[in-house]
Order: sequence, then structure tokens, then C-alpha cells
Amino acid sequence: MKAEHYVGGVFRSDGTSFPLIAPADGSELGAVPEATREVVDDAVTAARTALKGPWAAMGAQERVAALRSVADGIQARFEEFVDAEVADTGRSREFASTVDVPRAVGNFRAYADLLYGRPERAYMTQVPGWSSGAGEALNYTVRRPLGVVAIISPWNLPLLLSTWKIAPALACGNAVVLKPSEETPSTATLLAQVIDAAGLPDGVFNLVHGHGAGAAGEFLTGHPGVDAIAFTGESATGAAIMRNAADHVTPVSFELGGKNPALVFADADIDAAVDGTVRSSFTHSGQICLCTERVYVERPVFDVFVERLGGRARALDGYGPMISAEHRDKVLSYYRLAREEGATVVAGGGAPEFGDERDGGFHVEPTVLTGLPETARTVREEIFGPVCHVAPFDTEDEALALANDSPYGLASTMWTRDLSRAHRVAPRIETGIVWVNCWNLRDLRTPFGGVKASGIGREGGEYSLDFFSEPVNVCIQI
Repeated sequence: MKAEHYVGGVFRSDGTSFPLIAPADGSELGAVPEATREVVDDAVTAARTALKGPWAAMGAQERVAALRSVADGIQARFEEFVDAEVADTGRSREFASTVDVPRAVGNFRAYADLLYGRPERAYMTQVPGWSSGAGEALNYTVRRPLGVVAIISPWNLPLLLSTWKIAPALACGNAVVLKPSEETPSTATLLAQVIDAAGLPDGVFNLVHGHGAGAAGEFLTGHPGVDAIAFTGESATGAAIMRNAADHVTPVSFELGGKNPALVFADADIDAAVDGTVRSSFTHSGQICLCTERVYVERPVFDVFVERLGGRARALDGYGPMISAEHRDKVLSYYRLAREEGATVVAGGGAPEFGDERDGGFHVEPTVLTGLPETARTVREEIFGPVCHVAPFDTEDEALALANDSPYGLASTMWTRDLSRAHRVAPRIETGIVWVNCWNLRDLRTPFGGVKASGIGREGGEYSLDFFSEPVNVCIQI
């Protein structure tokens, strides 16, 4: 798969390039062009031009048809998208074919449906005596696009999370410039090909590849021609983008990092809680922002829970690699740090040896830790790998205090058979999402996002359409 820029309806790969490395075995997949400031300028200019062309004249029904055409185009090339996602990320083919690509198709179809059926409010207003004239006025709301939207997508779920923003941005009539992660450019290039074949006007969607700081990402997020920024990634990068956007007071939507807690109460179905925690801690080798890294278990079931979770972690097979050698080394450094801080390693704690080509890749072992204080760096800092620390609690209030004692607040899980407790505790957990007796069960109409250092704003359903459009009140005196 050859990665290319897509600017103003033209594919190009001018400038220098850097190698794309397969995380599964360390082999070189190809080369990725590094966008210069001029390429980014061209992309933003093309997007601004598109806003004044045929795209601006299209009504909602035509944009709905365009979104559905893109969804159909992804579906028609389903296996190509799966191949590209597996190669770039190292994740399993099952995951890519049941989650990544279907969700990309679903994102475009969901926002086509939402846009088509979206109502607007209208109010009849009594004209006050001090106003000129008398009688009533009609107030109604229309929505207009923000303009040029810069979308920065991460490497962990590259196709899913980029389309999660692109679809509503286009639905609202914006023009988009996408910069995917430099680690995972391939499905973005395929998406540009699909959008090109779908016949969207030139410049409505643009794609630039490259790195972040001092490169394409910084050029794009600080560009004066960008009207809004939507970003998913780590909190430190979000803070840097926010500083970059501040000079132009550019609105932002951020979904950032997490150090997500799970609460397991003694009345829970322990088998279900263990199964759920295996999924929430080790899916995609922990490289999902929603994954659980802190597990708090009520003391009467603590020992049995740890024993079962450790056994399940040791038995895991076929888990995928970290995205890069750099990220593998980061995760392994936390495994060493945990030991230095006094952790008991229940399972994992190192790098596996397979005896085949996977030894050239960037794998680490699924790891379960216990015994650390809440002040330990391993407990406080986001690791973004297949690891969780398990600690006991004695009371409901203590569990809440432990869960909320974090600078992050993205997602949490709770395991209990007590429905009253579920309703009582869930609203008090300081996260944007709370799952009870499940994990990562998503409805695309619901709000998605975090609090504290985990983000700004919400995405999903009407919440995304609200961010990507500007409400305008029209008042007409009758």
C-alpha cells in the first residue's frame, strides 16, 4: 500500500519520505511522504476554495447521498481496508474485520441517517411593547458549517477514529484536512481513494501525511486558515495543540488519554468480571484509550479475582504488538519501574519470545500487578499497554475515592449485581463514560468523551453535529 497525500482532488507524494515499519515483525512496509508546510498550505487552501464551490451549494439530502456513497465504497473494498489496518497496526484480522472496518462503514451511514432526520427548533415570541411594531415574531435556528476542519487521528484505531470525525464534519458541510498518525497512514490513503471515486468536489476532503511537532501536525493545527480542530491522542499532545490553536481562538474537540478504573464489588458475578477485565485490560494489547489500567476489587473477593485474572493473562495467546519499538520500550520501562516501586508481578512483566518472525516485532507480555501504593507512578501515569494494577477496597466510598483519584477521567467500569448500587455509584464516578457489567458497549448516538485531562467536548450522535456546525438564530417579526 503506497501512502500518498490527497490535496485538492490530486494524489501526490512530493518531498522527502520516511519508512513505514510493520509492528508485527519489524519489516519495512513502504515509504510515507512527509508533508512540508507548503503541502499543508495547499491542502488548507483547497479546503477553503471548496467551501465556496459546489459543496457549499449542496443541500442536506445531497450530503447524505455523498456519505452513503463513501460508506458503500469502503464496503466494496472491505478486504483491502482490513489488509491495510492489520499491516499498519499489527492487530488481529478478526479485530480489523469485526470492529475497525465495519465501524468506519457504520460511521458514515450513522451520520447520514442523523443528518437526514435532524429537527431544528422554532419559537413564537410575543413582541414587547418597547420594540417597534407589535404582534409576534418567529425565531428559528439554522446551522452552518464551521469551515475548514483539521482532523488529527491516532495510531491505535486509525480508520475507526478518523471516520468518527470525518463523517459528521462532512455531514455538516465542512471541508476537511486529515492528518493521520505517521505510524498508520495506509487506511487513510485508501479512504482518500474511496472519497475520490465517490465524486465529492475537489478539496472537500484532503489528506496530508507526516509527523506532529515541528512538522505537518503543527503546521496544520496552527494554520490561520483552519476554523476548528478535532483531535484524538495523548493529553500532552492535546495541550500542545491547544496552545498552537490559541493564537487564532480556534475551537477544539479533544478525546485524550486515560487511566481508567474498574470497580469490582463482592456481589458481582466474578466470572463475568474477570472475563470483562481481560477484555478491558488486554484488548488490542491495551492500546485503546478506553482500556482499564486500574482495577479495584472488594476485599472478600480480592484474592480469588487476582488469581483468576493472572491465570487468564498468562494463558493469552496471539496478542498483538505495540505499535512501534519506541512504544514497546516505553511499556517495558514501566514494567521495570513497577518492580522498582515494589509491585508483585502476578503475570507477565516482560517481552515474550516466540521463536519465529514475531521476535522481530514489538511485543510485550500481558501483565497483572498488585501491591503498589496509589502514589506510585505506575498507578498514576497512563501506560497504554496490556497492563493493569489490582488493589483491594473495603467500602463503597473508598472505591469511589480510589476511582476518582486521578488526573484523568475518560471511562470506567463497574461490576455488581446490586442495581441500586449501580444507579447510586455510576453518577459519582468522575469519567465521561461508565459501563456497568460490560465494557466498550457503544451506541453511536450517545455522548463520547472524557473529563479532566481526558478531553474537551463530546462526540457521537447529535453531539458531533453540534460541534461541527454553528447555530444561527433567525428572528422574523410577523
